[in-house]
Parts: sequence; C-alpha cells; structure tokens
Amino acid sequence: MTTPPTPPPHPRGHRAPRLARLFARGSWPETRRISSVLRKETVGGALLLLGTLIALVWANSPWADAYTRLRDTAIGPHALHLHLTLGQWAADGLLAIFFFIAGLELKREFVAGDLRDPHRALVPVVAAVGGMAAPALLYVILNWNSGGDDGDGGSGALRGWAIPTATDIAFAVAVLAVISTHLPTALRTFLLTLAVVDDLLAITIIALFYTDTLALAPLLGALGVIALFGLLVQKRIRSPWLLIPLALTAWTLMHASGIHATVAGVLLGFAVPVLGARSADATASGHQQAGQGTGHGTGHGMAEHFEHVWRPVSAGVAVPVFAFFSAGVTVGGLSGLATSLQDRVALGIVAALVVGKTIGILGATALVARFTRARLDPSLSWWDVLGASLLAGIGFTVSLLIGELAFGAGSERDEHVKVAVLTGSLLAATAATLVLRARNHTYRRLHEAEQVDADADGIPDVHQGSLTAR
Repeated sequence: MTTPPTPPPHPRGHRAPRLARLFARGSWPETRRISSVLRKETVGGALLLLGTLIALVWANSPWADAYTRLRDTAIGPHALHLHLTLGQWAADGLLAIFFFIAGLELKREFVAGDLRDPHRALVPVVAAVGGMAAPALLYVILNWNSGGDDGDGGSGALRGWAIPTATDIAFAVAVLAVISTHLPTALRTFLLTLAVVDDLLAITIIALFYTDTLALAPLLGALGVIALFGLLVQKRIRSPWLLIPLALTAWTLMHASGIHATVAGVLLGFAVPVLGARSADATASGHQQAGQGTGHGTGHGMAEHFEHVWRPVSAGVAVPVFAFFSAGVTVGGLSGLATSLQDRVALGIVAALVVGKTIGILGATALVARFTRARLDPSLSWWDVLGASLLAGIGFTVSLLIGELAFGAGSERDEHVKVAVLTGSLLAATAATLVLRARNHTYRRLHEAEQVDADADGIPDVHQGSLTAR
C-alpha cells in the first residue's frame, strides 16, 4: 500500500487547499475530550464483552431454558401497548439512552468539536458513508437470489441488508485495550467520529426502512414533546423531575407511532444545546481556550452536562444489558456453528463486516485523498488506515438490533444473524489486531511524543506553537 502521489507545489501567490493532511492531530481540547470519552468506552466495552460472554455461556448450558424464559418474560402496562419482554425493553428502552448519547456526541462534534470545520469533517463522514454503503452492497450481491419469500415469516433475505453497516465503538475500543496498542489520537478520533456518524445513519435507516406501520397522531405528539424538551433545555432548565418525564413521554409516543422508539433518543440528543454563552462567543472569535468549559452554562453547555450524567448509564448499563439479552444464541457446537453459517444471510453478514467495511472505509478515504489532493499525515501510513478500517468491521449493538427488526426477535434466522455478527466481529478484530500490533512500535513512539510537557503547563508540547493549540 503506497501513499498517494505528492501534489505539485502551488504557484507563487496561491494558497494550498485547506485540507492539506489526512488524520492530522486535532486541537488539545478535542484531544482531551476524545481521550476521556474513549476511557469510558473502554470500561463499557469490557462490560459489553462480559454481558455477551455470560449470555453465550448460559444459552449453551444445560440451563438454556432458564435464559430463554428470563429474556421472554413480559412486563409493562397493556393499556399503553408497553407489555414487552425483557429483551424488547432492552432493545427499545435501554438503547434509547445509547442513541441519546450518540445524538449528543454527533451534535458536539459538529458544533463545538474540530469537525465544525467542513474540511476536517469530510474524511470521517465520507468514510462512514463508504463504510455503510460497501457492506450493504456486498450483502445484497451475496443474497440477491434469496430476496424472495424464503419461509422466514415472509421476510426475504434482503431485509437484512443494513445489519453489517454499523460499527460498535465500545467493542472496538475494548479490543484496543486487550491488544494494548497505543493507537494515535488522530486515528482514535477518526474511529469515534466514524462510529457516531454510523449511529446516526443507522437510526435513520431504522426509521425509514424498518417501520412497517405509522400512526401519525402519536408521532406528532412525540415531536411536540421533544420540541418542549428542547425549549426547556435551551433555557438551561436541568430539573430531572421535569425533563425525565418528558423524555419518557416522547419515547412512549414514538413507540406507539410505529417508528422504533430509539429514534426518540437521537432527537432528544439533538435538542440539547452544546455551547454555553462564553463558549459560543469564544468559538465565534476562533479563540476558545483549552481549559474553558465546565458544563454549567459557561463552557460547552448542557450537552456536556447530560453526557457526563448519562454516558456511564449507557456504557455501563444499557449496552451491556442489551448485549446480555440479545447475544444469547444456542450455537450447538461446531456443527451448529457450521449450520448457521451455511445460511447465505449469515455468510453475507460475515463477508460484509470483514471485507465490505474495510473496502468501504479504506476506499472512501483513498478517494478523498485522490480528489482533494490531500496527503496522509507524515507520522502515519496507509497500513494504519487499513487497521482502523478492519477495526470498524466490529459490529455488534446496532447490528443485533437491526437483525431483530429485520427477521423478528427469536426467529431461526435471527439466531443465524447473531452467530454471523459474532463471527464477523471476531474475524475483523483478529485481522485488525494483526495489522495494528505490527505497527505498535510506531504508535508507542507517537504516544510518548504526545505526552511530553516540558513547560509543565498541562498542555502537551505537540499541541503548542501551532493552530492545533487553539
């Protein structure tokens, strides 16, 4: 793999394009924030892996029936159409918190983060689109002849086209922690941003393509409640006694509308303001200070406050519990695994996660480099982009959710989907480990350079003396 050719020098008096380097180091405030987020996601990823492991062991033990009974236990009021199984509560309810955080994160990235600059946003956004389009296309190609009614409740194989499109950042970061690689900050930021854009596109796909019926009145009611929620948070009202009931009402109405209730989580996240008064002024002037921001109306605003409160709930409770109720598939040993992977849906998912994701992200990034004449940051190589692309093939949380929506929770094909998602994610993690570990000596050197603070002012020296220190 070679770096795209260096563009010729610009004539005297002409400026070079602003997008000069791909995967350049970001600003210190953004680097610090991304590091904090990923530390929390590492813990969440460990709990996710633990929940998955417990579910798999239990579902393949002599007590598998007890696991199934627990997952299928229904609770909730019939009158509100909320008499759901525990598995459904995890998928529809707890994941709404996960998508609320995704909405907050995406808005922060494009309002207060480095990605408010369209030139910086271009690479992860285009890579996210490529990383969703290529797996979907590969899945469709492999399942084209199975697109009709195949006896799976009238749901053809093509209904699963969106399953391999999402990246699970918690799972990916947990893999990084296990293999002990010092992935450069720029690549970590790229992965996180790509995963967040992934989540937005995934929830859009769920709303548009996996909504069978639509009740207009509850939908309008949900949007009205979300608008009221947004008005209150814009006025800096934080009372949980007021905001949580509004959020639950919006979720209930969205669920009643026929659109997947997690969509309410994303919309509520978008409604939260990102900047406080001082931050807005500083951002407008282009001189926001590294240490500014407390989340109390003077720094990054309400979004930082809500993210601080709810991210631990999402990473530590919502996602691991969902994994526990969704990953418990009875494999049946090697013969059962082979049987599941003979399903073309399963094969399509595995190929799309491992090959499609890699081609989509790597190819999209190369196209950005080709058509913008941008160069890869000198500290990195295209092998690093390949490793990150393979790591993005770890799909879990959203992939399992879409599998349930496509084929029905607990159906035979849904069981095959779970096996395929786990297999594909494991293969992608293994391939990424081989590539990234081979480059770990370079990453360790870059990591050490990023820690040097000779003047002991709390800001690493690499972030000073240039525009990145702003």
